Amino acid sequence: MENSKNPVIPKAESWKMFDTISPRYDFLNRILSLGQDIRWRRQLPLYLPPGEGLIVLDLATGTADVAITLAQSGPRVRTVHGVDMAEKMLAIGRRKVEAARLKDRIILQKGDAQALPFVNDTFDAAAIAFGIRNVGDLRLGLMEMHRVLKKGGRVLVLEFSIPDNIFLKAGHWVYLTWIVPAVGFLLSGNGKAYRYLNQTILSFPYGERFCKILKQMGFTRIHAHPLMGGAATIYVGEK
Repeated sequence: MENSKNPVIPKAESWKMFDTISPRYDFLNRILSLGQDIRWRRQLPLYLPPGEGLIVLDLATGTADVAITLAQSGPRVRTVHGVDMAEKMLAIGRRKVEAARLKDRIILQKGDAQALPFVNDTFDAAAIAFGIRNVGDLRLGLMEMHRVLKKGGRVLVLEFSIPDNIFLKAGHWVYLTWIVPAVGFLLSGNGKAYRYLNQTILSFPYGERFCKILKQMGFTRIHAHPLMGGAATIYVGEK
């Protein structure tokens, strides 16, 4: 494992990396997660707040998989605003939104998670999937999500984590450290990007540590919901 203090790619510039790998991003996600990323994303709508006509923010929206999943989850979701710094990822996302006939319900725009272009108390829910670990200042990003949420709104964070089971943990470490960078390099030609992925997952403050950070940023009723033995986790909190 590489030292998290000397990242392969600085987090502030990670969006440039995603632009570089954007043509193969969705394909590699399916391959490297063994298709589980689709199933995990489909869990997010289960944790939306009650009510109708929800306005939802999707941060680090990338190619808009989460935005589309949320918009297709039912009539309760009125609008999804997707924000990302990687314009080439957004371009792919816009084509997918148009193909899904959701242009009237999904709005994609370039923006920084640390300085969101929205006024206070705008959204009923704010989601981010596999992106919070790429925010340069984790706490600032969470503070911004808290700021733009309405009172009673929910934050939904889907992120990779490390299983508690010692055998699953060992296999997970081998997979992230050796297999992911190797396959990523073979299929995308960008080994550095997938070493970055390994590094940020292994150094992320998952589980109880992340729940404590959510609490420090002002969220309440915080719960962690492990997926696939803890390989990923959905964190839910309220404003």
